[in-house]
Amino acid sequence: MSKLSDIRREYTLGGLHKEDLPGDPIELFSKWMEQARDSEVLSDPTAMSVATVDADGQPFQRIVLLKRFDKEGFVFFTNLESRKSQQIAINSKVSLLFPWHSLERQVAITGEAEPLSTAEVMKYFITRPKESQIAAWVSKQSSKISARQALESKFAEMKAKFSQGEVPLPKFWGGYIVKPTSIEFWQGGEHRLHDRFLYSKDDADWDISRLAP
Repeated sequence: MSKLSDIRREYTLGGLHKEDLPGDPIELFSKWMEQARDSEVLSDPTAMSVATVDADGQPFQRIVLLKRFDKEGFVFFTNLESRKSQQIAINSKVSLLFPWHSLERQVAITGEAEPLSTAEVMKYFITRPKESQIAAWVSKQSSKISARQALESKFAEMKAKFSQGEVPLPKFWGGYIVKPTSIEFWQGGEHRLHDRFLYSKDDADWDISRLAP
């Protein structure tokens, strides 16, 4: 077995050139997301790392799924009593990362997370499979539990409770929109000469800079 320090490969799938960049980073992100979704070698293209910081300045990351994006920002849903939500309440500045390794691409986003309205959350919640709606009621996300059996028992209990009719939206379940202040696009390059372009928000416009790899 080779040493970890010996594991390496060249990045040869393509480059990124400033003259090809649109003025709006959401346009480029939309193109890259479409290519990620169409890729036959990339699983979970909407998976992103969400980094938050606690009251002591300790960062923490976890993977969540992007559910919507537009010029306003990037949307995800979660338990509002979770660790991420508690940390966002303390410091709304977050970072998102899309690690599209098989496409030799990354997109890193910084911005501020703002809670979604109940109407926006409900609009998404009713589209979830019923089992997922029930699971939202079951898990007190990030809290300590005695065993998996406790989750399974609670799920069975709630499934029976909501066997008839619609599953109501839990008051402790919601979502956030991350309004970006910067978006960096990373494309792998040969000999570690990667292409990196940073879009930085300047009032209503975006400033584009090339970064050293």
